[in-house]
Amino acid sequence: MEDIPSDNRTDPRWPKLLSLSAHEFRSPLTVVAGYIRLLLQERAGPLGEQQRRLLEEAEKSCARLSQLLAELSELSQLESGTAPFNRGSVRVESLLGDAIASLPDLPDRAVSIDLAADSTLTVHGDASRLRTALESILLALRRELVPGDRLAVRADPVGRDTLCITIGDARRPEPPDQFDPSSMVAFDEWRGGNGLSLPNARRVIEAHGGRLCRPGGDVEGDGKTSAVILLPRAG
Repeated sequence: MEDIPSDNRTDPRWPKLLSLSAHEFRSPLTVVAGYIRLLLQERAGPLGEQQRRLLEEAEKSCARLSQLLAELSELSQLESGTAPFNRGSVRVESLLGDAIASLPDLPDRAVSIDLAADSTLTVHGDASRLRTALESILLALRRELVPGDRLAVRADPVGRDTLCITIGDARRPEPPDQFDPSSMVAFDEWRGGNGLSLPNARRVIEAHGGRLCRPGGDVEGDGKTSAVILLPRAG
């Protein structure tokens, strides 16, 4: 598979710091969430409507923090190489279809996703982890697709050993016959509002021998609403 340059380096202390941080934050968060549940159950007395509304909002924030800690723990395992992978033959068309179908509705607008995939493409990997990684990338790109209302997702073979998944604004599709791996640059995984889902997605893809990148160039918006995933083909 064509190599996309990467400057990612892992300090051996980094996974330990992530694991310790997740553990230390989880303990007080569990206590806070537990007390909020007790209050909502009116164990400490009846609640007024405004008090209940405030506590429900606090409970939602606790749930978001809990999800972030789960992602932090996952990142620690992926960084240290201890994350388990249940690998098998996976059809890429089904993988993408499942990831798209699992996306929640947006609260303020509708964004359609068009899928075009070669039905013969397969990868050898962990279907659950790959689907979660694809969901995270789709969620981020859909969220940041401001001028348009459609994302285009396509999977095509590139040579004999590589498959290419492109995700981007449907108004600027990436023709597979014009795809140039050498023009790819690093995908920005550190962007607000996505927790640690994108760093985890990149590491899952790399654990499968792939790369998460984006087209180079100075086209406005491409850095936010485009992604290219290269994976080794199975068989």
